[in-house]
Amino acid sequence: MDYSPVLAVVTAGFEIIVAGWALVGHSKAESPGILRTTGAILLLLAGYQLAEVAICSNAAAAGFLPRLAFIIVTWLPPLGLLLIAQLRQPRSRAVSGSARAMLAAAAGIVVWIAIDRSFATASVCNAVYARYTHAMPRFLSYSWFYWLGLAGMIVFSGHAAVICPPARRRQQLAQIFAGTTGFVALSMLTSWFVPPARGALPSIMCHFALLLAVCLTRLVYLERRPVEEVDASTATQEG
Repeated sequence: MDYSPVLAVVTAGFEIIVAGWALVGHSKAESPGILRTTGAILLLLAGYQLAEVAICSNAAAAGFLPRLAFIIVTWLPPLGLLLIAQLRQPRSRAVSGSARAMLAAAAGIVVWIAIDRSFATASVCNAVYARYTHAMPRFLSYSWFYWLGLAGMIVFSGHAAVICPPARRRQQLAQIFAGTTGFVALSMLTSWFVPPARGALPSIMCHFALLLAVCLTRLVYLERRPVEEVDASTATQEG
């Protein structure tokens, strides 16, 4: 089946709009860093979608674009951990340290991807996803980095969503937990049980990450509401 860019373009458009909402006037917010990091994550998600459209417009002559797609998504788990560290109250050295370590590792990996021409090439574009060819076993190191970051996002956000005293922060962290767990689970199930999608996990994950983008939309909404309104709404629901 021929590749269709419609899903990727619509998804990117949604993510760019929400990123703009997060970033416009963010410097006047109570915690501008939270909105800045959220906006960056959304822009990176959109960036992958647009990179895939460019790749699949001419997969045989994609050149650097497949590596650019992986450079873009490399930053997602580290920034996810950074967002959790910014939201968590009280602050956690473990979460903050993990975010810093992942950001440092991501910087090194980006350099590696940029100079290693065999890291990723587009092999097939089908329906709404792309399948990439990687140099093994070097790609396994990247996989460990990525899955470790996603696991950290799930564990740290889930734990913090339970223990954080501020109601708004609990709700925001719960959104990260739900979005990350949801898109990872759906991606794995699709990769396992839908034969045409096997071998296309990176692309499948970035498409299902729309679920994370929707949850981040809710996070931005909560961040822009007055604290008193969020606390009152939460108290009513819990009562």
